[in-house]
Amino acid sequence: MLTKERLWSVRDVSEYLGVPVQTLYTWRSQGYGPAGKRVGRYVRYRPEDVRRWFESLQD
Repeated sequence: MLTKERLWSVRDVSEYLGVPVQTLYTWRSQGYGPAGKRVGRYVRYRPEDVRRWFESLQD
C-alpha cells in the first residue's frame, strides 16, 4: 500500500501534536503514543496513524 503523503519524522509529529520531541521518545519507550516504525536508525510515522491515535484520545 503506497501513501501519497510522506512519512513523518519525530519532529513532524512533535510539531503536529505540540509536544517536545523528547516526550515522543518517552512515550514510545512506555508503549504509549502514536505507532511509529524504525527505519534504520530513524523512527517514522504514517500521518494517518498519528491522526487516528489523536482522535482516539478521550476528552
